[in-house]
Amino acid sequence: MRRRTPVHPFAAAVRLIASAAVLLAFAPMANAAAATGDKQPAATARKPVPAASARPAAPIAPVVVPADVRARIVARLPGAQASDVAVSPVPGLYEVTMGGLIAYVSADGKYLLSGNVYDLDTQVNLTASRQNAARARALAAASESNMIVYGPANAKMTVTVFTDVDCGFCRRFHSQIADVNKAGVRVRYMFYPRTGPGTESWTKSEQVWCAADRRDALTRAKRGEAIKSKTCGDAAVKSQYDLGSDLGVEGTPAIFTQNGDYIGGYLTPTELVQAIQESQKSAGAGR
Repeated sequence: MRRRTPVHPFAAAVRLIASAAVLLAFAPMANAAAATGDKQPAATARKPVPAASARPAAPIAPVVVPADVRARIVARLPGAQASDVAVSPVPGLYEVTMGGLIAYVSADGKYLLSGNVYDLDTQVNLTASRQNAARARALAAASESNMIVYGPANAKMTVTVFTDVDCGFCRRFHSQIADVNKAGVRVRYMFYPRTGPGTESWTKSEQVWCAADRRDALTRAKRGEAIKSKTCGDAAVKSQYDLGSDLGVEGTPAIFTQNGDYIGGYLTPTELVQAIQESQKSAGAGR
């Protein structure tokens, strides 16, 4: 059973509206043909072409988002950039990317759909695969100098965990950090105080980050000890919190694999290893 301490519902609602996201920057050949209205009669499609007259197929031009459509969609979604809008696999819908969240928007910018798109022929969740890819890029771009890391650099597996000092399941997870490392998993912590800026949990996160030994301070803070450290500002905690929001963190601990899969929730060391292996297997099968 995977358990997360829930995020404050108001914060979740604000994030859902402000970060209505979309990605899927791809357009397979079949989608390109369908989008251009190229419908070849079945009888013609099955008719063989004589070898003497056979010619190489002309390359299919990629489908692009019309400038007016892109402008309308960006105007309706605060914070969206023109580069965030892409063609979706569903005719008539476009995708907008903000962080690791995905949504689909109509060409007139009036309707937004949030959910998963499946390819029924391949049984592949297209939304999840693209969402994971977006998360993986964001996590790979994040510097470990802005994290608190436990475990060797050559570990077999690595996860990024958004944590809250006062979260009960976060504390339980951290109490087993030595066993997690022994199981071959390297943990990269980032702060996500669920109560938000200006709260006690946020202040505790700052105190841990400003400590001379952050690893020791985090362990002591999760035991309930008071941490005394010099003030160094909240820029680091804020950047970590913002990244978690962009990635769609729904509760803490929020565990992400290197391929961007959001796998937990509190997990025991054994469950964590199994979840990572399942994620790796699924990612390999999707290639």
